[in-house]
Amino acid sequence: MTPTIKKKLLDTVGGYVGTNGFGELARRYASNLANARFLWRNRVGAETVEVQVAHLVGGQARNTWNFDALSFSLRDFAAPPRGAAALDELAKLISDGLAGQGHVLLQVTAYVRVGAGQEVFPSQELILDKGRSDKSKTLYAVDGTAGLHSQKVGNAIRTIDTWYPEVAELGPIAVEPYGSVTTRGKAYRQPRKSDDFYSLLDNWIIKDKVPATEQQHFVIATLIRGGVFGEAG
Repeated sequence: MTPTIKKKLLDTVGGYVGTNGFGELARRYASNLANARFLWRNRVGAETVEVQVAHLVGGQARNTWNFDALSFSLRDFAAPPRGAAALDELAKLISDGLAGQGHVLLQVTAYVRVGAGQEVFPSQELILDKGRSDKSKTLYAVDGTAGLHSQKVGNAIRTIDTWYPEVAELGPIAVEPYGSVTTRGKAYRQPRKSDDFYSLLDNWIIKDKVPATEQQHFVIATLIRGGVFGEAG
């Protein structure tokens, strides 16, 4: 990245923050903690799901919020009346963290009531050398207890993109440069439509074509997601 492009990128992001702040993105991240989206299939069929989010400062919980996860919708980011105030407080904390106003460490604990003997769904390990195992699949575990990979949890938290054209079909999808949804084998943000991350960023940074506000949210969310955004040549 050349110094000129770097400065333009920093100025552009600074302009976005000055105009919009991180409120919208933070509320969506907070919602995906409160609604327990990170449990994936384990959320389906659960009788009750309680999510406890603690703000840790010096190893101690300064604030703690409790959410009835099943009272939140997975199709939008509106909070139920009983959870709205707590969600606003959590979103404000996350927003302050994204803005660099303070270090934010959250401890998220989910309590799920399921039926006796009901199946749980941990992450699956990717084993490239199949010759060493006769198992069809190997499930992820931590100290003998079924677990979820951090990538899977992260994917759930950044499932906030409702700004793509076909949102009515699928609802929120994870923030990805091309809007890729592997389970569907489809990319919902195509360069030919100029609504993928690279097209939007180039138009914004290089050509001074400011995207619509919702697409600005998408670009900034992709930068928060991180990654290697270079290209050949």
